[in-house]
Amino acid sequence: MARTAPRIHVDQATINRLKELQRGLDAEMRVELHMHDGSVLVGMLPERPNVQQFLDAQGNEGTNGQLRLDTGDGGFHLVWLDEIDHFTRLGTY
Repeated sequence: MARTAPRIHVDQATINRLKELQRGLDAEMRVELHMHDGSVLVGMLPERPNVQQFLDAQGNEGTNGQLRLDTGDGGFHLVWLDEIDHFTRLGTY
């Protein structure tokens, strides 16, 4: 495991929430992501997000997840699952 994350989680409640988000976010789904910071991102998920083990900057191991959100204009966002407050399904492609 060589990947690092800005935040890792070891408490079961947060890990369960990340897995719940993962199960709800399907491949080829158009979605509106409402972030903890109040921003909203809209786009299409080319694949289901990954929840996996990462290292933080101090070398501690824990869980987080990441997704790619394609914006439709050739751009994309890489989003950490723990930054998502909730999402709204807008349909599928």
